[in-house]
Amino acid sequence: IAPQSRVFVELVPWADRGRENNVVSGGELLPGPRRHVPSAQAQTATREVHVSGTAEVSASPDRAQVAVLVSSTKEAAAEAKKSVCRRLDYITQSLQQQGVQAENVTVTKDFRRMENAYHMEAEVCITFTEFGKMQNICNFLVEKLDSSVVISQPQFYHTPGSVENLRRQACLVAVENAWRKAQEVCNLVGQTLGKPLLIKEEETKEWEGQIDDLQSSRLSSSLTVQQKIKSATIHVASKVFITFEVKGKEKKRKNL
Repeated sequence: IAPQSRVFVELVPWADRGRENNVVSGGELLPGPRRHVPSAQAQTATREVHVSGTAEVSASPDRAQVAVLVSSTKEAAAEAKKSVCRRLDYITQSLQQQGVQAENVTVTKDFRRMENAYHMEAEVCITFTEFGKMQNICNFLVEKLDSSVVISQPQFYHTPGSVENLRRQACLVAVENAWRKAQEVCNLVGQTLGKPLLIKEEETKEWEGQIDDLQSSRLSSSLTVQQKIKSATIHVASKVFITFEVKGKEKKRKNL
């Protein structure tokens, strides 16, 4: 339910404010000084309606990243490399077969010597736009690879463009809500809503997840995938203030 709006309506032309009455003792009213106002000026004096409107929109994350870590420690350097590269090739081939584009896969390798052995690590970072596919691929890799392969929990996030679109959407919906309320006010008092004279965004707010989820988000490792998506959902609220011109109802001319 949209929050109530503050509505202020002024239907008296400013030119008529020069004709004020003075109050004297005994409650007698005396006419104040009068100024001659041309009829054209009185007719064109601006009448306004002021409304405020609010809106809240939200969007789930549109990206997720998963890291797959492969490591091996062997006495011979060649053996350590061979062990890692064999599993690394299997992972990259599986990703290609599942339709993951190469630009969404980043591979880094680290090779170092320990006291009496050689240690090699390879990390595969995968960016997903389809979360269902992500879960299927992760489950497949867990099933096919041994325990030496570590698959991280997915990290959900928004691309900068999606957040900016969400901010614009919140503002536009708030403006639309304010316009509809101003339209209803004018209809109620028998007037016609004119063009906007001022549009001002007074306040914006952004936050992630629901307020009730803040405590549980601290234990992110214990959250399910759906809970992680909900926790990473961005909410944007916007409040706008608009001044519209008010026009009188046009009277139909009778044919003489």
